[in-house]
Amino acid sequence: MYLVDANVLIEAKNRYYAFDIAPGFWAWLDRAHANSLACSIDNVRDELISGNDPLADWARDRRDFFRPVDAIATAELKPLAQWATSRQYAPAAVNEFVGNTADYFLIAYAKAHGHTVVTQERPQPTAKKRVLIPDACVAMSVTTCDTFDMLRRTNTRLHLEATEHLLGGGGPE
Repeated sequence: MYLVDANVLIEAKNRYYAFDIAPGFWAWLDRAHANSLACSIDNVRDELISGNDPLADWARDRRDFFRPVDAIATAELKPLAQWATSRQYAPAAVNEFVGNTADYFLIAYAKAHGHTVVTQERPQPTAKKRVLIPDACVAMSVTTCDTFDMLRRTNTRLHLEATEHLLGGGGPE
């Protein structure tokens, strides 16, 4: 199963899969969830619903897309924190990471349940100021991918639909 990070949904909303131009992406997420292919966790939902935009509304309307962090996942928090504190990270970076952030719980949940974390973050093994999801996932033997890899791996096709009157003109010259 693909476990979706907040930045995937935020980037999609703000850029390439905005609700008004790519509703197929959001419909695909609903179908992927219904078919046990994609989900996220409550901590991510909490981040999203703090906003006042279509993504916050989407997250509020899809409570079951976001799973609670269970005891199996909670057991993975300690080894994840131990890894972070044993690395080159600044104390502030470690404190931020283990300080109840969604990233911390997302990685633990993925480890506990054998999920692939979907994130737009890129690894930076020499980072000192921030613990990045891909680096922590490598340490915990958790697979990661980005949005486009997830769509490709699930053989997803988002087909174009446009109204005929727009195709026949009316656009910028």
